[in-house]
Amino acid sequence: MSQIAPETTASDLDSAHELTAADRCDLCGAQAYVRVTMASGELLFCGHHGAKYKEKLAATALSLHDETDRLYEAR
Repeated sequence: MSQIAPETTASDLDSAHELTAADRCDLCGAQAYVRVTMASGELLFCGHHGAKYKEKLAATALSLHDETDRLYEAR
């Protein structure tokens, strides 16, 4: 079981888990905006594939981290 050090804040955790341009969709290779943690490991999906499989994955995922709202932010 992992433990978080007392000096670690929630914002530190958010930035540590934020997806970057280096994270690529496991299906098509586009930039990943969805991270799904399963018992067997982690899957990364682009916005399209994340939306397509979200309902099915949510039923069995340990966690689902969705950053697709970044696609719609004003630049």
